Amino acid sequence: MTEHLAFLILGLGSGAVYAALGMALVVTYRSSGVVNFATGAVALYVAYTFAFLRKGELLLPVPGLKQSLSLGAPQTLLFSLVVSLAVAAMLGLLLYGLVFRPLRAASPVAKAVASIGVMLLVQALLAQRVGTNPVSVQEILPGSVYTWGDVRVPADRLWFAGIVIALGVALTLSVRFTRFGLATRAVAESERGALVSGLSPDRIAAMNWAMSSVVAGLSGILIAPIVPLIPLSYTLFIVPALAAALAGGFTRLGPAILAGLAIGMLQSEATYLQATWDWFPSAGTAELIPLLVILILLVLRGDRLPRRGSLLPPSLGRAPRPRGVLLPLAALVPAVVLLMATDGSVRAAVITSFVFGVLGLSQVVVTGYAGQVSLAQLAVAGVAAFSLTRLTTDAGLPFPVAPILAALIATAIGVLVGLPALRLRGLPVAVVTLAMAVTVEAAWFRNADFNGGLTGAPIEPPSLFGMELGIGAGEGYPRIAFGLLCLAVLTLVALGTARLRTSRLGASMLAVRANERSAAAAGIDVRRVKVAAFAIGSFIAAIGGTLIGYQQNVASASSFTALGGIGLFAMVYLAGVSSVAGGITAGLIASGGIVFLALDRWIGFGTYFGIVMGLLLVVTVIRNPEGIVGPLHDLAARFRQRPSPGPAAEAQALDLQTVEPPGNAVLTVGSVGVRYGGVVALEDVSFEVREGEILGLIGPNGAGKTTLVDALSGYARCTGSVSLDGRGLDGLPPHRRSRGGLGRTFQGIELYDDLTVRENVLVGTVAAVSRAGAGRAPEPDLDRLFGTLELTDVADRPVAELSQGRRQLVSVARALAGRPKVVLLDEPAAGLDSAESRWLGERLRAARSGGVTVVMVEHDMGLVLDVCDRVVVLDLGRVIAVGTPEEIKADPAVVAAYLGGAHPPEPAAQTEEVPS
Repeated sequence: MTEHLAFLILGLGSGAVYAALGMALVVTYRSSGVVNFATGAVALYVAYTFAFLRKGELLLPVPGLKQSLSLGAPQTLLFSLVVSLAVAAMLGLLLYGLVFRPLRAASPVAKAVASIGVMLLVQALLAQRVGTNPVSVQEILPGSVYTWGDVRVPADRLWFAGIVIALGVALTLSVRFTRFGLATRAVAESERGALVSGLSPDRIAAMNWAMSSVVAGLSGILIAPIVPLIPLSYTLFIVPALAAALAGGFTRLGPAILAGLAIGMLQSEATYLQATWDWFPSAGTAELIPLLVILILLVLRGDRLPRRGSLLPPSLGRAPRPRGVLLPLAALVPAVVLLMATDGSVRAAVITSFVFGVLGLSQVVVTGYAGQVSLAQLAVAGVAAFSLTRLTTDAGLPFPVAPILAALIATAIGVLVGLPALRLRGLPVAVVTLAMAVTVEAAWFRNADFNGGLTGAPIEPPSLFGMELGIGAGEGYPRIAFGLLCLAVLTLVALGTARLRTSRLGASMLAVRANERSAAAAGIDVRRVKVAAFAIGSFIAAIGGTLIGYQQNVASASSFTALGGIGLFAMVYLAGVSSVAGGITAGLIASGGIVFLALDRWIGFGTYFGIVMGLLLVVTVIRNPEGIVGPLHDLAARFRQRPSPGPAAEAQALDLQTVEPPGNAVLTVGSVGVRYGGVVALEDVSFEVREGEILGLIGPNGAGKTTLVDALSGYARCTGSVSLDGRGLDGLPPHRRSRGGLGRTFQGIELYDDLTVRENVLVGTVAAVSRAGAGRAPEPDLDRLFGTLELTDVADRPVAELSQGRRQLVSVARALAGRPKVVLLDEPAAGLDSAESRWLGERLRAARSGGVTVVMVEHDMGLVLDVCDRVVVLDLGRVIAVGTPEEIKADPAVVAAYLGGAHPPEPAAQTEEVPS
């Protein structure tokens, strides 16, 4: 028991670092919405500054200059501490002003990617300036040992933890009881409100960035005498720090501090158990602890679908649709020539570009298509490589059976990595996958029981029908046959990825990436699409991992590090994460690739590669989210511009089964109620929708109209019952209701801005195809639908280029493309003028005459009274009237609800229509 307690207390050292970095993450996020992955790198830079000052030198971070400036003599502890923390504050101000202020309106994912760029930049800068040799730092805190009975504990751990706790208390008090803290909370609640109050959100955010950098820098300084300074040593402190910040919900310092301390203590205890108990895993348990904390906190808090108002703007750029295969296949010719015409290191660089092009395409599928920010693709590749060693050397399986089986094993692991994405989206997925990559690296790749020791685990070279396909050795290294094998794999993967983009599954992935709520409304099973994306992306990454294994003839941990996975993501994002061309370009600019080799030989670029990549990633996020290949796609689009189409087709009824209204009840709503905590949004709402009619749903603002639509379509939990065509929908998720024949649009339109009009509407056909069964659904006549809604002239334009009115029509078209029995339209005339509203009414009548039953939420009373057969009126979550438009206009309760008073209006103020 004594040893357990001693190791728990020893863990306070690392726990204090995690707690301090967690505090810094909370301060940064609370003021500017940035999850700063570079927090550990900031701590590392400040620690190096302190260490050099103590030696009497000032570290110069500018490449090309000498490493440091001599100050004549070692500096005192106080002077070094003050100067280092001042440097930390300046660094925080620079980061906010140059990087994150320009991104203040960007999504959290874009801000996080920029912080990854900063992390890589600082890490590479330090590696270039100070090398990789450890730098020792003199003791700062008391080095004595406290003894309690049989427990001996170094005093510096206790002092460190105490300083962090005191700092946390001081920051908490400042936030609660100072004007600066009040201003910070005001900005966090509403930047617009803060501006109206005379506060400057930029100034407050800058001060918080300076403060967070000082906190991170102080933790780096205090841990430096305990953990040797190496450029890679502090960067991954960010993983347990993220777990600590999550414990505080990125808003509260107290829970973040306690969680950070607890994680450090548990890691120390796990290390002790590894060395003590034979049955305990020999590696990876310490890294598993923050992963478990992250999973528990994120998955328990996550939602299957984002709530209304929680959607984020896209930040990954367009995903251009591939056009044919002739040009890509033509690119094979120079690739083969390059292999044949080169040898030695140049040919090796060409092969490296091919291999990393495959890995880049795996990132394109997972992140570029499906929008899941995975930092574990290189870890999945490592799983395949290490599996390949067992399959070739132990099991003796031949090529290509061994690499395919290894890829399937890695795919299963990749799907497990992606399972948290079923309840998470965006940035939390990046946090989870990074933690998983760190855990897999420690538990598998660096585990002496599995990794083959210092030399790595050997892999038998591939051969097929007696033909050697391995990379070879000696004078013929690298062999052309292996280069051709890698090129063939890259070609097949690229064609498959392009085909995926043009398929219905690819369109579904892009729909999920753009908007999970509307994707589910179109009949897409969001969870299944995410799993498919991780499975396909993992298989591609695994194939790339087997190629790396064959290229090196061993599987080694150094090839598949978590930091390398971050670098892979950065490289693909820089090249263009949303396109096939971007994935292949990532291979060209990879470290060790052909572009890297050329620049290194011409201008000595190699030592500055990491610095330039980090800097370019930051610039790309700010200026060009579509990456290097973005301008090329723009140029190609201009060449492919089509001539203006002829006049739009005449409005005509949709090709659906014609039903003469009024018919039998097709949608029945019985005693539906919705509560949010103690707030009653809907109560005892009951009505029927008859087949073939247009039913209006009206009421004053806050009456519960959109909440009712959410309840009917499965987005809001409700009591009561909902049935469609006699079949109960209670408990079904949104995509199942859509496939059952209940379509909907959204008040915020919620289109997929990265897709064209045609692709948006094609996504809407998923419900019809699923309902009829694969292979039995007729091909949707989209051109006929475009003619009905007069969208023919914009069918192949991105919806981001359309006016508000046209976007509304695309939303309606997408809902109708699923051939629903009933379609719920949530304010389809929003943003339209009176003429456009009347025109929309004509389109809705055309749809109704084709057999579509419509429930329309609308504030345009002229439209409602003109096109609706019946109207349901809500007020304060209850139905107060149901009837024909004429009956509704004459109902005193309806007039009172809209006018807000119980007294009848003066005769001169009476109108024929209900005011909107």
